[in-house]
Amino acid sequence: MTLTTRRNFLRTAGLLTAAATIINPFDVFAQSRAKSATKGGSKKMVLTFRPYDAQMKHVFTIANSSRTTTQIVLTEIEWDGYVGYGEAAMPPYLGETQSSVMDFLKKVDLSRFNSPFEIQDILTYVDAIAINNTAAKAAVDIALHDLVGKIMGQPWWKIWGFNPSTTPNTSFTVGLDTEEVVREKTREASPYKVIKVKLGRDEKTDKMMVDTIRSVTNTTICVDANQGWKDKHYALEMINWLNERNVNMIEQPMPKLLLDDAAWVTERSPLPVIADEACQRLTDIPKLKGAYHGINIKLMKCTGMREAREMVSLAKALHMRLMIGCMTETSCAISAAAQLASETEWADLDGNLLISNDVYKGMQIVDGKITLNDLPGIGITKL
Repeated sequence: MTLTTRRNFLRTAGLLTAAATIINPFDVFAQSRAKSATKGGSKKMVLTFRPYDAQMKHVFTIANSSRTTTQIVLTEIEWDGYVGYGEAAMPPYLGETQSSVMDFLKKVDLSRFNSPFEIQDILTYVDAIAINNTAAKAAVDIALHDLVGKIMGQPWWKIWGFNPSTTPNTSFTVGLDTEEVVREKTREASPYKVIKVKLGRDEKTDKMMVDTIRSVTNTTICVDANQGWKDKHYALEMINWLNERNVNMIEQPMPKLLLDDAAWVTERSPLPVIADEACQRLTDIPKLKGAYHGINIKLMKCTGMREAREMVSLAKALHMRLMIGCMTETSCAISAAAQLASETEWADLDGNLLISNDVYKGMQIVDGKITLNDLPGIGITKL
């Protein structure tokens, strides 16, 4: 798509957002079952939460930062004896902290709603409490979906009617590091069929990263430049170089605000170019048509499962390619995102594999592939 065509598209793409409707899974049968499936608890929804620090197995480095922990807030919503689990994960660049998330959650009053099945009304109310705070909102959304799925006795991939056999392989992330550590991390990734490599620092480091991985394995690589390439000509040069090294796609090669430059690169790229930082929420998608081949959906950016489901539908309506991603998260948020995985072409759901202190067990990786279970809700149990 040329830049002129893209600009013309942007003037009319807003109409498509209104056309991206979602089928409500809460039919009469489900409502009836909810009324009869009582466990003797309170009929008022109660939200509780607590801070938690995820410990990284290795120092995690991207183009402009490093860390050894990720701040997390774990949530629970209880209703009638059922408990749904949720999570907010806050890498520093999101702008949220444990304190900001808990301050937001203190404002959430679920007692004003009669039933957890009022998902649309509840999450519309939560979204309107304050702007941004997307991870905090996701913590409520995920717990609410887990709760409703448990009441219905079904996992969300079944409620949505998705086919679990079509889930993609997940990538395993190798962050920027020394040659020795990159080789070690690459060997750890041997059970996986796709390695995700973080680039975007400088040409010497970027090429060292890829060449070091290639000295260990020829496994397919996907690349995340984290907005690190500032010049469109250099970005295209790097993509052409990567294309010769069994790389299958590139995330966010350029700064998110440079849409015209991104469109120039995308138009010429031999590899699919996927928006990550440029795609936060549903309303971002129309303007990205033509600037990128597709989008990466992350629950912590888009406020959770409800909006992620809507983003899948809109992106498909616009013939854009799909990826499901994550932050550094426990198996709670990872398993929630995995409920959507069968609708996507690529997946990067390894956040729980990068930490040493997970508190849940959920979605499993079998021979590199995302494998969903039949447990209700988001499919997790406490460890």
